[in-house]
Amino acid sequence: MSAAVTSGSGGLAGSASGLGRSAGSASGHGRTTIAPRALRRIVSAVTADALDVDASDVSVELADHRGVLVVTASTPIRIAPLSGGGRGAGGGRGAGSPTPGSPTPGSPTLLERVAQAQTSIRTRCLQLTGSTIDRVDLRISSAELTERRRVA
Repeated sequence: MSAAVTSGSGGLAGSASGLGRSAGSASGHGRTTIAPRALRRIVSAVTADALDVDASDVSVELADHRGVLVVTASTPIRIAPLSGGGRGAGGGRGAGSPTPGSPTPGSPTLLERVAQAQTSIRTRCLQLTGSTIDRVDLRISSAELTERRRVA
């Protein structure tokens, strides 16, 4: 695919330089082009930051869908342990303990976190690159449990 992201429509337009972003300056002199690989790496880093994972664990595809930029990212997500007792604690269920598998009171659900991440990715990528992303598709490839650290 040979295309470049244009600043006006947020989509992709034909270009010999490959998928990337180009924009003219406010005065119309010259243009700045972001190479496709650089744009993918920026989106990867922003996605990793939004979901609290390593950027090396995120894979990103950029596509032109009817003239707009679409991001598809495959990524793990970091989540808290599902039970209050942690690993190897025998479940730790007592009268006031949360039911295993239920979210901590007041914390967003997995779907809410993914929706927040999609919005964050669109906003942050626009701030960093000037590229308007019409849609962010997130494919959660795995869940990484955050370990609770105990003070001895």
